[in-house]
Amino acid sequence: MKVILLEDVKGTGKKGEIKEVKDGYAINGLIRKGLAQEATAKNLNILQGQKDSAQHKIDVEVANAKAVAEKLEGKTVCVKAKAGQNGRLFGTVTSKEVSAEIKKSLGLDVEKKKINIPMKIEGFGKFSAEAKLYAGISAKFFVEVSEDEN
Repeated sequence: MKVILLEDVKGTGKKGEIKEVKDGYAINGLIRKGLAQEATAKNLNILQGQKDSAQHKIDVEVANAKAVAEKLEGKTVCVKAKAGQNGRLFGTVTSKEVSAEIKKSLGLDVEKKKINIPMKIEGFGKFSAEAKLYAGISAKFFVEVSEDEN
C-alpha cells in the first residue's frame, strides 16, 4: 500500500515522502498512529499543493534578500555615538544600532542577527560590515561612526 508520511518515521522515511509499505504495517502501524495517510489522488494533490506553496515562499524570500542586498551593497551607514574627552566611545556600536540606522536611513529591514561586524567598534571612523541575508546572499557595507553633538 502506498502511504504519504506525515512525520519522520525511523526506518521508513521522512515527512512528506510517498512510500510503498506492507498493508498491515500501513493500517495498524502508520495510519492508526497518525504517522501516515493513504496515498489517494486527493491526498497526493494536497501534498503537491503544500510543496508548491513552500517552494513559492522560499522563492519570495530569496528575491527579497537579493533586493535588499542590491540596495545595501557598498553603502555607508552613519551611526552617531557619544564619546568621552579622549575620543573613545561610551561602550561599543552594536549590530542593533546599525540595524536601526539601516532602517532609518535606507528604509531596509535587516535583522540585527544577520549583521556581522568583524571587530568591535570602540572608536570613530569607518568600519566594514556584512549582512548575511539568506543562504549564499550577503551584502558588504560600511559603518561610519561620528560624534553625537547632543
